[in-house]
Formats: sequence, structure tokens, C-alpha cells
Amino acid sequence: MKSILVIGMGRFGRHFAERMQALGNDVMIVDRDPDVIDEIAHEFTDAHIGDCCNEAVLSSLGINNFDICFVTIGEDFQASLEITSMLKEHGAAHVVSKARTARQANLLLKIGADEVVYPEREIADKLAIRYNADNIFDYIQLTSEYSIFEIPCCEKWVNKSVGELDVRNKFNVNIIAVKRDNALQIAPGADYVFKGADHLVVIGKAADVFKLGGKIKC
Repeated sequence: MKSILVIGMGRFGRHFAERMQALGNDVMIVDRDPDVIDEIAHEFTDAHIGDCCNEAVLSSLGINNFDICFVTIGEDFQASLEITSMLKEHGAAHVVSKARTARQANLLLKIGADEVVYPEREIADKLAIRYNADNIFDYIQLTSEYSIFEIPCCEKWVNKSVGELDVRNKFNVNIIAVKRDNALQIAPGADYVFKGADHLVVIGKAADVFKLGGKIKC
């Protein structure tokens, strides 16, 4: 369990804070709009009304008591910059700030953010990859080169084993799990035999997975 501070209760900030709370963390939320806090304060460990651009407000929160501070302000980028900077000045252990553009991200990193997230861009990237091919159910980017994909089993693989197909050498992807009937089998062995309803969870380069995806209906 971690102690989390989330500043800014827009759509993203609210959903993020709710999820962190559901995962068992102690979450304090802050927003300058009293109506927003009044509506959701009962859901959280602690809630405060205040403008964190005011240094007195920020210092009253006990910044050094939090494991991670999140700045999830959406529209007012100047406020996000000021708050990110002051959080570090007040001893924040780790600050994660929300950006909408690469320029915003660079500025946030320069004034003290430990990490920057791009919710809109990350969702757009994920959707683009998913819908670029007909045979991708889900996708998680790991690095600029490698990602994890969930794809259906190729028809020609049915009733054949992992070892027999030699997937790693022939297609340059690694099968890290197989989903069957909502059950997940991690790291299937060489003797695992594919069935038609299987979903494969593979790790590899996007180009290799797209190439493999083109064979799925063969």
C-alpha cells in the first residue's frame, strides 16, 4: 500500500484516483473547485479544497509524507508547472505530471517532474496499433521496439504443438501465455497443443507481429 497525492480532479485525475484507491492505496485528492470535492470526497482517504498554486496550501498537505505525488491538471498548464516545481521544493519523493504535448513534457521534466505521462497520446497510440490490423485484441508497449500483443491462433496451428511450429525462430516472436476460455496459461511448454479458440499473448516487434497476423486467416 502506498500513500498517494492526486492534485487535479478532472476526468483523468478522478478516474486515476478512484483506481488507485480501489487498489488499496491511501489516496488524498485536492482540487480548487469545492463542488468537485464535495461530490467525491466520501470515496477517498482524505480530500482537500484548495489552489495548490498557493504555496501555503501546498505546504499544508505534508508533501514529504507521500510516496508519489501526481499532478493531473488538464487545461491549466501554467498551474501544472508551478505545482510540479513547488512539490519538489517541498520535498516530494516522486512527482508524476500529466502532459498533453512533447513540449509540455520537456518543460515539466526541466522544472522537476520525475516522470511525465501522456494519457491522450498513449490511448491514441494503443488504439492505432489495435485497429491497424484485424487480428490484434490488445496491445501493451514496452519499449520503442518491443510490445506485448494478444492475437488469435493461426488456423494452421490448430492441433499442433509449440515445439513443432518453432514459432520463436520462424516468426521472431515469443509466446509468453495462452488464453483459453478466459483461463491464462503462462509460458506454455514445447508440448502445448493449440486449439482454435486460443488467444496467444506474444512479445515481439510490431512489424513481426503484423507479419504473423497476416497469416492468421491462412
